[in-house]
Amino acid sequence: MVEALNAAGLPNGVYNVVTGLGTTVGAELVRNPDVAKISFTGSVAVGETIMRDGATTMKRVTLELGGKSPTIVLDDAALDKAIPSALILAFLNSGQACAAGTRLLVPKSRLDEVKRAIQEGMRAYTVGDPADPNIMVGPMVSQKQYQRVESYIRKGIEEGAEVLVGGEGRPKGLEAGYYVKPTVFVNVKNDMTIAQEEIFGPVLSVIAYDSEDEAIRIANDSKYGLHSAVMGGDLDRARRVASQLRAGRVVINNMTDDPQAPWGGFKYSGVGREYGKYGIEAFLEPKAILE
Repeated sequence: MVEALNAAGLPNGVYNVVTGLGTTVGAELVRNPDVAKISFTGSVAVGETIMRDGATTMKRVTLELGGKSPTIVLDDAALDKAIPSALILAFLNSGQACAAGTRLLVPKSRLDEVKRAIQEGMRAYTVGDPADPNIMVGPMVSQKQYQRVESYIRKGIEEGAEVLVGGEGRPKGLEAGYYVKPTVFVNVKNDMTIAQEEIFGPVLSVIAYDSEDEAIRIANDSKYGLHSAVMGGDLDRARRVASQLRAGRVVINNMTDDPQAPWGGFKYSGVGREYGKYGIEAFLEPKAILE
């Protein structure tokens, strides 16, 4: 990318790359008084460190951190459309995405229908080499991440959640890589570990609710607030629900994106916004000259 920018004639000094570990190079950028602004995407733990260390020089920061995003399926949703969309949200980038919709909130009255729709939809989520266009789920980024995801699957089982699809261990025929079985839990309570902590892998928790108000309460019962989704037949109702969710971005009925719309989170999901005019303004300081 840097070579392309250079070939395009970008003036020297506009874009620079400094390679190295975050604990060394990154830490120096955060502490250095000559750096006025830090924009970081990553874990909550590192974000907390950046905010704390950057405060010593009153450094401005934009932080895009973790998520435990809810997808609310309303009782009037068409499941043949809602569930495939919900699965895409849950398993995008093999679940290794801060915006992944890893909590699926569904009405108790339609739980059996939802289970059947998930089991059918998960047939498409084949695991293997991500270079193969027929593969939907690739490996975890490292052995450490593989072990982390497996530990959460075990924790879900220990805490009483029911495995609907997937489970522990590598998929059949993929014993050599850091591959995880795409896993869907049902009978999940929102206070369970798998419903509260960011797993960063292909693990989906299905949580049943009794009423629209309860669905909103469960969705907001998280320390995160990055992304959410609402699936429903009545668009006005879906918008009303979306307006009550404490998340930086809410999509309705599908996974959409708009580079002009702000991107960022509430609560532990971060500080500030990226994209569009909001992202540009984050790098500016207002200055008033009065006479």
